Amino acid sequence: MFSVPMISVLMPAYNAEKFIGAAITSVLNQTFKDFELCILNDGSTDRTAEIIDQFNDPRIIKIHQSQNSGLVSVRNTLIALARGKYIAYLDNDDVAFPDRLAKQYAFLEADKADICSGDYETFNEETGEKKLSKVRYSDADIKALITVYCPLCNPAVMGRAEIFKKFPYIVGNDHAEDYSLWQEIALAGYRFANLRDKLIIYRIHPKQISRLALESASLIFDRCRTSYISGLGISPDLTPKKMYFYERLQKAPQFLLEISRRFRGVSFSANCQIYSRFQHRRNGILTPFTRFERFLFSGIATLLGKF
Repeated sequence: MFSVPMISVLMPAYNAEKFIGAAITSVLNQTFKDFELCILNDGSTDRTAEIIDQFNDPRIIKIHQSQNSGLVSVRNTLIALARGKYIAYLDNDDVAFPDRLAKQYAFLEADKADICSGDYETFNEETGEKKLSKVRYSDADIKALITVYCPLCNPAVMGRAEIFKKFPYIVGNDHAEDYSLWQEIALAGYRFANLRDKLIIYRIHPKQISRLALESASLIFDRCRTSYISGLGISPDLTPKKMYFYERLQKAPQFLLEISRRFRGVSFSANCQIYSRFQHRRNGILTPFTRFERFLFSGIATLLGKF
């Protein structure tokens, strides 16, 4: 009888012949050894299947589909197959640092959060440029920032398997499926965190799904953002978007105050990020004034959020 692994690492795969070998190797080289790696090849037409089959590690579970079913379906299938106490993601074009699983496992076992991601390094395949991520770490900041963008790096996420099995990805939210999932989980009251450790190398390249489907993803983001704000009990009329000065003064400070009442302890930096979504860019000689406006109202919201 096979032992049940502590962590299930899930890897969707589609036409990933250039990168998937490195992704698989980075999981097999983890310092934490008690895991299974579940790979679902979603009807690839290149050498992806051949490369997957070159790996013979008994911890790998391989599934090859002849027909492409789409990323949301693949993620849900992998979640249903996962046997571990925790589920960790890694996309087929990213690379995990060797201590990634060990650090997240220790963090979650200490009951510091239910789901965690962390810092990561981006690598641009076209330019060779490397950048370190700038993420917020607390549960309050993450839940507040979901109102404007996705503050968790999906391929660096690890969390309790029971949560992912309870909240499957929603069909129809393709290309923004992770963003809508974090919203559901946040509204259900689970705790988030980002670790102050680099967990993965997030690869940026021309064939990346998030780049190819940017327009459709933006529409889904807008719809999901409005739904999340409504779920928090905040009027969708206050949804952050670019506004001119007088309308902004009526809505932006009110929105920050509403957020501070729901998530105690939102940081000044997170409040500034949210407020900036109400402002126009490239204000020329007015830039010092718009910056002062942002700092002023973000500071007030931060102070009120402590009480």
